Amino acid sequence: MELSHVHIGLSTLSVYRDLLDQPVLVALSKLSQALETGDGLTAAQHYSQLFYEMQRSGSPSLGHWLYEALRWSQGPYPTAMAKGDCPEHLEYAAKLDIDTLRAVSAIPSQQWLDAVAQATPAQLRPLLSQLLPWPDEPTFSLHLAPLRQAYLREGVGLLARHKAFVWEDGTLIPVPHPDCPTSEQLMGYEHHRNQVVQNTRALLAGKYVNNVLLYGESGTGKSATVKHLLTLPGMEQLRLIEADKENLSGLPALIRSLEGQPLKFIIFIDDLTFDRDDPTYSVLKTILEGGVERRPQNVAIYATSNRRHLVRQTISERAGDEMDRNETIREKTSLADRFGLRILYQGLSRGEFLDLVDLFAAQHGCTLPQEQLHQRAIAWERHHGSTTPRTALQFVLSL
Repeated sequence: MELSHVHIGLSTLSVYRDLLDQPVLVALSKLSQALETGDGLTAAQHYSQLFYEMQRSGSPSLGHWLYEALRWSQGPYPTAMAKGDCPEHLEYAAKLDIDTLRAVSAIPSQQWLDAVAQATPAQLRPLLSQLLPWPDEPTFSLHLAPLRQAYLREGVGLLARHKAFVWEDGTLIPVPHPDCPTSEQLMGYEHHRNQVVQNTRALLAGKYVNNVLLYGESGTGKSATVKHLLTLPGMEQLRLIEADKENLSGLPALIRSLEGQPLKFIIFIDDLTFDRDDPTYSVLKTILEGGVERRPQNVAIYATSNRRHLVRQTISERAGDEMDRNETIREKTSLADRFGLRILYQGLSRGEFLDLVDLFAAQHGCTLPQEQLHQRAIAWERHHGSTTPRTALQFVLSL
């Protein structure tokens, strides 16, 4: 492909046109156009921009950048392939696009530099010594087959690239480094965690699973139980999307967009409690069960709460005749009942609490004699009124 024709080739892309908005291809197209008009100085400027954008993205070469861009593209072909419903014309169009991009990536960087120098006035060419070539990768190739398999197996776009997200104001924001404790960092409640893990492995196996409610005393590790799932082996296709109660109104649209993806999704709602007449109450109630749309098989709702019934009940609501009171109670408990798996997290027994104190003390290098350590731990527990892992850790950190 002629260097001055590269921008024409790029303009013919059909199913990967989302790549054309990326700064690398914007600079490459402008570089080609400048060479077509013989404007060497402008071409040098766009070459510098191209080199900068590649390095900024972490790609050492154009071929490497193109593969990454194709892998994470959310164009029509990758999206259709990820959902397992790709018509033949999209497959053919993708092949043509990749053939074009392969030809572009095969152009050595030195060939671009030579063309820029040739288009630049002789007296200004010494200034071009600042332009550096990028590493050429003669063995690097772009082929449709491995991309097709990646789309099918791992999905596309941000959902494939990241494991954790937050849902905020109708936007899915990736979390590159999520705070996910490992199993070794979680103390106690092994039976509780195993129930959650078993339900999640069923989700990954393609089964329609229960929504999960973890409720009970704060500091017992309810949230950590959900987040640690991302660290377990065999959970590579699991994605965790955290949504605040204030952002529940947009969840139906998000859940609808996840249907058909090869990945599995947990919508995680932490510290869930509703006040009376909260407008988001009915939204979640419909999502869990009761709407016209069925929850997709690859999506489950996991929530934590310090309350069993999720909705605060006032004294006035307990008054009145027995029929009204019973109807109010049934309405308030109906939301929690829509979680098929409800797991209670209670404070540890005194013995379990002290065992945990011993373990944390050893981990943090505490040298107090055990009898003295236990006496102080019991006093701490009585003062704070809690025998949870959080209380045990806070006590050890206070020493």
